[in-house]
Amino acid sequence: MEANKVVLQFKDKAIMKGTTSDFFPNKLHFHLTTPEGVVEDIDVEKLKAVFFVKDTEGDKTRDAAYDDEIAGGGRKVTVEFTDGEVIKGYTLTFNPNKHGFFMTPADLDGNNDRIFIVKSATSNVEVS
Repeated sequence: MEANKVVLQFKDKAIMKGTTSDFFPNKLHFHLTTPEGVVEDIDVEKLKAVFFVKDTEGDKTRDAAYDDEIAGGGRKVTVEFTDGEVIKGYTLTFNPNKHGFFMTPADLDGNNDRIFIVKSATSNVEVS
């Protein structure tokens, strides 16, 4: 199985980058291999989100424009995090009784392919 490139954003604002091959949305722990080859055990509940990315460096100067339509992407979702950040996109898997869900950001030219949102890091999730 090919490893996924990820950027982890923690609730305390820390960021880690690397790859993972064992992230599953129903598990509360997974492993991150850093660019230096160190394997870290990650507690999902300490995270804000897991960003599955095209490139772990990204473009920090680019402003996301969450206005793309994604055919077959599911229901529209607006996520507001407890730190005030807002991300818009689409979800096929939102369940208010689960600890998190995947969404596809409505910014097809951005670096994020999909994002796993940790529900405890949100202040509001609006699904339509």
